[in-house]
Amino acid sequence: VQLQASGGGLVQPGGSLRLSCSASGGTFSSHTWAWFRQTPGKEREFVAAMRRIGGNIGYADAVKGRFTISRDNPKNTVFLQMNSLKPEDTAVYYCAAGSPPWGSIRYTSSYYYWGQGTQVTVSS
Repeated sequence: VQLQASGGGLVQPGGSLRLSCSASGGTFSSHTWAWFRQTPGKEREFVAAMRRIGGNIGYADAVKGRFTISRDNPKNTVFLQMNSLKPEDTAVYYCAAGSPPWGSIRYTSSYYYWGQGTQVTVSS
């Protein structure tokens, strides 16, 4: 299974971007989608996660109220709608898929499929 992320780019502060990530190439049985981000010299950090089935959704405090994760199950695709973007949101964003317990959704080790990353730059 391969994950392909897209939708990054350059946006001004206060602007919006929508990231997409699609799974292909095999039987996709993971039950949790997630987004992480990483800046140079820092560890990859959790952004948002949701179950493919059911209503469980979680966000990092830094993005709560501004970012929205959603999914299209028939297309094996997850989205991250990012509004009110700030310069500190600048990072490479990665999608991930796995089957962790809900209490472990924030850990990179919980996911075994990763997208290639897409750069988001928030700057005027």
